[in-house]
Amino acid sequence: MGVVHHTVYPIWFEMGRTELLRQSGTTYAAFEAAGCFLAVTRLTVRYRSPARYDELLALETTLVDVGHVKLEHSYRLMRGGHELVVGETTLACIDRAGKVCALPENFRAQAL
Repeated sequence: MGVVHHTVYPIWFEMGRTELLRQSGTTYAAFEAAGCFLAVTRLTVRYRSPARYDELLALETTLVDVGHVKLEHSYRLMRGGHELVVGETTLACIDRAGKVCALPENFRAQAL
């Protein structure tokens, strides 16, 4: 059909979160090394217009809220000035055993 499959957009959202984390001065690898993992607990996606293959797109990723154990992000995927897809995620910080744990304090301080 010449359009991007609907399952690709959440992958792009993850790439946006990873780069936003890097811009804040840390990396997801540093989270894992500290024994913290970020699990998606909620994902919403609103498809407004399809992206087509080989288009130049821009993803805007915003950290909306930082809680004691969770992060909330919003996303806007654009082609030129046209909004194609918007989404939101909530991520929970968990330990190696899969139990909820506090976000690392140094990250919370950077994010706030």
